[in-house]
Amino acid sequence: MESCRRGDHAAFAVLVARYQRPLFNAAYRVLGNIDDAADVTQAVFLKIAQRIDEYDSRSKFFSWIYRITLNEAIDLLRRYRREEPLDEDADLPAAEGDGPESRYYHAQIADRIQRALMRLKVDDRALLTLKHFSGCSYREIGEILELEEKTVKSRLFEARQRLAALLQDLKTT
Repeated sequence: MESCRRGDHAAFAVLVARYQRPLFNAAYRVLGNIDDAADVTQAVFLKIAQRIDEYDSRSKFFSWIYRITLNEAIDLLRRYRREEPLDEDADLPAAEGDGPESRYYHAQIADRIQRALMRLKVDDRALLTLKHFSGCSYREIGEILELEEKTVKSRLFEARQRLAALLQDLKTT
């Protein structure tokens, strides 16, 4: 970050390479649309470049950029008021498996999970995305969302319950 603050473009390129995929994935899980997630990711890096001097080095960079990403994704949802629909033709990454049948099955499951996520409120999607798709700890989620750790745990529990209710039919397969 210090190199970026001094105008080192190579250091900024390293940040982009390191965080582009996780930020895109977080935005996609909130938005459910590949193009919108790409736009949000690009907007986040532009904001980082513009606000590099606003970053407080006492905070984790990871938390700072994830917060920016979630805010951008939520703002986009509010602008277009598109919390419900999921692009039916979105190409979800294929799961690695033994063969085409296994990949197809895992792609179907991934599609069902994404559809269920899109039926949840944005706050639930953000929590679930940070914990299960981005691998954040409760403490990190708290830092990103500016919540107490115990609040993160209780809200995450409730979000999981709502997601499980939407995916109840998968338990029998």
